[in-house]
Amino acid sequence: MTPLDTLVLNLIGKRSYVPLDVTEMLGHLRLPPQRRQELQQRLRELEKAGLIARIKGDRYIQPREADLVPGRIRINRQGKGFLQPDDPGQKEIVIPESGTSTALHEDRVLVRRDVQAKGLRPHAPALSTGTVVRILERRRIQIVGTLQRSRQFLYVVPDDPRIPHDIYVPPPGPGRPQAAVGDKVVVRLREWQSRHANPEGEIIEALGAPDEPGVDMLSVLRQYSLPTRFPQNVLQEARALGATVAPRHLQGRVDCRRLPVLTIDPDDAQDFDDAICLERAGQDQWRLWVHIADVSHYVRPGSALDAEARRRGNSTYLVDRVIPMLPEELSNELCSLKPGVDRLTKCVEFLLSREGRVLRTQFYSAVIHSQRRLAYPEALAILQRKPADPLEEMLHQAHDLAQRIRRARFKAGSLALDFPEMKIRLDAQGRVARIEKLENDVSHQLVEECMLLANEAVAARLRALRRPAIYRVHEPPDERRLQEYREEVLSHNVPCGNLRHRPEVQRLLHRLDGLPIGPALKIGFLKSLLRARYAVEPLGHYGLAKTNYTHFTSPIRRYADLLTHRALFEKVSPSPQALRETAEHISATERNSADAERDSKDVKLLAFLQGQLRCGRPLSYPALVTDIRNFGFFVDVPGLAMSGLVPLSTLEDDFYVFDTVRSLLVGRRTRRAIRLGSRVTVEIFKVDTFKKQADFRLVGERPPVPHPAGRARKRSP
Repeated sequence: MTPLDTLVLNLIGKRSYVPLDVTEMLGHLRLPPQRRQELQQRLRELEKAGLIARIKGDRYIQPREADLVPGRIRINRQGKGFLQPDDPGQKEIVIPESGTSTALHEDRVLVRRDVQAKGLRPHAPALSTGTVVRILERRRIQIVGTLQRSRQFLYVVPDDPRIPHDIYVPPPGPGRPQAAVGDKVVVRLREWQSRHANPEGEIIEALGAPDEPGVDMLSVLRQYSLPTRFPQNVLQEARALGATVAPRHLQGRVDCRRLPVLTIDPDDAQDFDDAICLERAGQDQWRLWVHIADVSHYVRPGSALDAEARRRGNSTYLVDRVIPMLPEELSNELCSLKPGVDRLTKCVEFLLSREGRVLRTQFYSAVIHSQRRLAYPEALAILQRKPADPLEEMLHQAHDLAQRIRRARFKAGSLALDFPEMKIRLDAQGRVARIEKLENDVSHQLVEECMLLANEAVAARLRALRRPAIYRVHEPPDERRLQEYREEVLSHNVPCGNLRHRPEVQRLLHRLDGLPIGPALKIGFLKSLLRARYAVEPLGHYGLAKTNYTHFTSPIRRYADLLTHRALFEKVSPSPQALRETAEHISATERNSADAERDSKDVKLLAFLQGQLRCGRPLSYPALVTDIRNFGFFVDVPGLAMSGLVPLSTLEDDFYVFDTVRSLLVGRRTRRAIRLGSRVTVEIFKVDTFKKQADFRLVGERPPVPHPAGRARKRSP
């Protein structure tokens, strides 16, 4: 922040201040006329940062004076927006589709908050709503879509269903990429002023026909601005570090190479962030070492490696590849805790009671020599049989201790929110070969409890030292959302207490595990929660019921963890403002990666389902009804790791009526009822590649012939 910024903010913050324009402000600050352009530039930057707001007459005020809230907007696939205010003390603001203006997903915007009289219920939880009044900063100006032609115009249909308008583009010309109608293209968005008019753009890259090999994943890479290679200077820095740990790097480190250290990771992992070791420390005590790759030793602040790691924010795991945060020379080699070689680590050493209670904690730099690398299936197999050697005996002991720690964690209020994960395996041609269900079994839980223990201990240590740091936070859900969810649960005759009290939430989740409708209602609870993020304030973690929590255990693939290592072991730390900006940035890169990972799976799955339709032999899948509407019902299909709609038009055995009171569909003739939680069997009915949606039908129902173009789009240029 410049001295002029401080002068402007001090002026606007005075109680006697009245809104001023640039000319008037120049006089009040007693600045010479030649500094007018500088003042205008600083006002633009302060407005972009959300510290001031421009109102009618181009006058400036503090945002709160006009109920204006700066923040980042997220838009769901139905077009509704959700503003995460810059001020962490403010609640999320809901923006109806009609109030999002020209905002796109992840833009920084200025929202005018709706203020309503509370009447006789001043303490009743109210939904905070608002309207976008200005775009402060575009998150993305490059958009991927499909080139189409009308009678008069060329236009691009965006791949992202959250963009509600097609984009006009000029015809190809000299010096412009040549693309055919139907090709995937990348468009640079021009200025877009009104949501009532289609935006305009220009094609900057032609990716090729959608069915060409590799175009599907290339579209995802471009849509989410994911890099495909590292800059040359970054690679040079990584290669200059060598491939082995030099003797000089061992100075000042605790030598843990004699300890029986091992790693447990997914079977296809190449980057091994963490390793563990356990030894008995007495009759009723254990000593646990949690070793984490010492990335901070190699990636130094101010280096090209550090700048690139911050820009990427995290590794991204697409269905067919990994976009790593660090070059392979570090991520898969020098930093990876591979067996049989020396590796540098940051260690959290615990002294634990027999029940898993932490008695003492130490933090230090170390060197290890991992003795064995296990995949999760191997670790599970060892835990299901008698141990055959001392290392397997240690694994059994670690499992017993981890389960005691896990039981204590849930007793302290942690919520059981895990769902089975589905892993898509591709063949050599990049097509779906099979879909595997990955259970959160005891081998996963062993590692999970050790990592949670380390993350919590490091966060507590940082708070005790009062060092600026980045924390992993998960804020409590909005009371109104919880109340709406509670009413939904009660409408299905499921007992439910006051969900503002954690024991009642735990009681409900436990009850849902034993009910047919349980999985559907549990999905509803997850939707009512806020998303975890990074912040400089230690706001705690609602889902884990932890007051102190940070990310420490994955510095190879998360920049947040690398910063945590520096905060704990190094005295130099960034300024609070720089740290806050980084926290917001890596929260955004994490969301971007999650969206890209989901889209990469959807692209492959939709192509897989289209193949079933083309061959005329669709497969059957068990499904769970998760939502009922007057036009059909939504199902979750675990075997495909996706959701979709079963339109009422596909149900030809009867005419179904939507019962709004009981939230179910009832057949007039058969009295057949379809309700939330119903178990059904479905097969693919229609694929809409534009909207990235799949429609299903119940097996045994005769479908009408779908239009070859898929579901019709409501919009056109």
